[in-house]
Amino acid sequence: MAGGIGSRFWPMSTRQHPKQFIDVLGTGESMIQATWRRLLPMFNPDHIVVVTHEDYRALCLEHLPDLKPENLLCEPSRKNTAPCLAYAAYVLHARNSESSMVVLAADHLIAKESSFLDVLEKGLAFAEKTEALVTLGIQPSRPDTGYGYIQFNRGVESGVEGISKVKTFTEKPNAELALSFINSGDFLWNSGNFLWRTSEFIAALERHMPEEAALFQEALPALMGPNAQEEIRRIYAMVKNISVDYAILERAENVFVVSANIGWSDLGTWGSLREQSLRAGEANALVGNRILALESEGCLVHVPNNKPVVLQGVKDLMVVESNGVLLVCPVQDEQKIKEVVNVVRENWGDGIL
Repeated sequence: MAGGIGSRFWPMSTRQHPKQFIDVLGTGESMIQATWRRLLPMFNPDHIVVVTHEDYRALCLEHLPDLKPENLLCEPSRKNTAPCLAYAAYVLHARNSESSMVVLAADHLIAKESSFLDVLEKGLAFAEKTEALVTLGIQPSRPDTGYGYIQFNRGVESGVEGISKVKTFTEKPNAELALSFINSGDFLWNSGNFLWRTSEFIAALERHMPEEAALFQEALPALMGPNAQEEIRRIYAMVKNISVDYAILERAENVFVVSANIGWSDLGTWGSLREQSLRAGEANALVGNRILALESEGCLVHVPNNKPVVLQGVKDLMVVESNGVLLVCPVQDEQKIKEVVNVVRENWGDGIL
């Protein structure tokens, strides 16, 4: 899934060039390139499908030169993850009725790539031999209020170690509730990544989103033909704007979670990027080759190479420069960036967004 705009990573992530096409970590590859690369030991590149917004068709092909053009599905509008995954599932099922899907976000960090592939192999094997919808849950390291949580049911065994029946989903709890989740030992972070057979997911769509399922089913011959983009525009004008969690997973009875310790972060905010560096034992998170952080700690600086930046005696400060915009704010206010973007739009228009 590669269609988001990453607004909380502004000013680096913009509508024209969003986060998944940016080298956020300063490693020499964009987030979508890293996602593609880590899948190659397990998957034939001809079997990797990207779903993105039609505005990003050229960017996807530029960043992923080995992506087959017929494996690039372009949404005409952003209707959240349920329509996105329905589109992919119906196309894949039409190509191969025995197919399975591993659903991944294009802009997540996976530090333990070998463990990640092991988890995918385990979860996929379970999904293929059962009628389960499997979600990838992350072992929580702290009571984070920015993530959704999955409660698993210890009393219902799957028969596979590390895979449990899902009991409840909770979206972004407050600090007190998040702490109680961690202390109970019965909760995992919801990564928003999934594994299932296309046939089982389509059956869930038919049960829980029958109108949308009928639209895709009836339009399938056209979606597989030369006028697919015109047809998907017609469909997307009628489907609900809803996440797969709300539309399917919270209502289905056959949802399981595979527990993963894979060094995961959704890198949803600048603060999450900072935390990755601080947890690695660094005093500051610095991306750029000419940064001096003097008597400073807990800071995040992300600037282009050869841009000199000097910090002196500051703590927990964000300094980000991109696309001709300089953003400076306290780290604890990084959740306000969406609000800042709205103020920028009101004052200066969409030109720098």
